[in-house]
Amino acid sequence: MSRLSSTIEAILYLKGQPLTLAKIAEYAGCDRPSAEEGLIELMTDYAQRDGALEVVETPEGYCLQLREAYQPLLQKLVPVDLGVGALRTLAAIALRGPLTLSDLVELRGSGAYQHVQELVELGFVRKRRKADSRSSWLQITDKFYQYFQLESLPQPFSNASSASANAVLPEA
Repeated sequence: MSRLSSTIEAILYLKGQPLTLAKIAEYAGCDRPSAEEGLIELMTDYAQRDGALEVVETPEGYCLQLREAYQPLLQKLVPVDLGVGALRTLAAIALRGPLTLSDLVELRGSGAYQHVQELVELGFVRKRRKADSRSSWLQITDKFYQYFQLESLPQPFSNASSASANAVLPEA
């Protein structure tokens, strides 16, 4: 592999996003035809390897990415990107839960509906329909403890919802 293709490899790795050929040439300090030649050499080198990475052309440009076969590892090993609101909602469920969705919305506001949907999809929260109402019970899952490397949480706050916080979530 030539020095230019190694430089392009470093650029793609460091930027971590698709780059146009013009940007690659600019960062590498060379003209476009040289950058294209170096990129082709790099793509050929990666295509011949039996490794986890590949160089591909996307609609946005060229990028260094994980091969499709290794995508399950990405879900397992890379930290989840949660916004501040979703993290606060997760903390409220962890510290006060199990609690009802209606209690959570009263506590966190209507944005909690979207946060709960996201947290359920990510596997941090379990949602079970309450038998006697239209609301649902919310409780953190084992994934929460594993992800945040916790063995237990402090006792729930003493307030009106602490009675429901000590209840065991009914099975669906």
